[in-house]
Amino acid sequence: MIYNTQEEPLKLPEYGRNIQHMVDYCLTLKDSVERNRCAGAIIAVMGSMFPHLRDVNDFKHILWDHLAIMSDFHLDVDYPYVLIQKENLYRRPAPVPYADTGIIYKHYGQILERLIFIAKGMPEGEEKEVLLHQITAQMKKSFLVWNKDSVDNRKILKDLYVLSEGQIARYEETFKIGDVSVDVKEIQQQQLANNKKKKKKPKMR
Repeated sequence: MIYNTQEEPLKLPEYGRNIQHMVDYCLTLKDSVERNRCAGAIIAVMGSMFPHLRDVNDFKHILWDHLAIMSDFHLDVDYPYVLIQKENLYRRPAPVPYADTGIIYKHYGQILERLIFIAKGMPEGEEKEVLLHQITAQMKKSFLVWNKDSVDNRKILKDLYVLSEGQIARYEETFKIGDVSVDVKEIQQQQLANNKKKKKKPKMR
């Protein structure tokens, strides 16, 4: 009996040892017609293993790429698609450039900084005060997400002063920030849900 540990490592473990054996057998066929017929049969079996992915874009193309990979690109058949290049499988992707937004306090985020920028350009009056109360309440909530203990209102007002480049000065004695409560777990779940929406459905490459 030959154990899996005695055989070569699988190139694509998700297809299993039997599919790899089928590919290895296909490589031994001398007749091109038989080889193409065998390759088509293997593709059919591979596709039947993942019926839930049949609606994925280029599903058949992906299967043929995987067949080539499992044969180490040595299988000489009439591929119906342009295959992925072997060198591209092992090439490290280019680093993703991250925009340097220059956020002073990352726990507040860019949107709050933009709101403060808008607020500092507004004339003094009731409308501006309403906006500042909303901004400081959100600042307090954002602060508590990352600092789970508590936050001093003076700290929020000091950060407001810094973020407004000294143009908005409010003091604890005369400016009251409402009490806020934060469900950290709920916020984290919401952030996770938002991230999933942004991600595209991954391809089987």
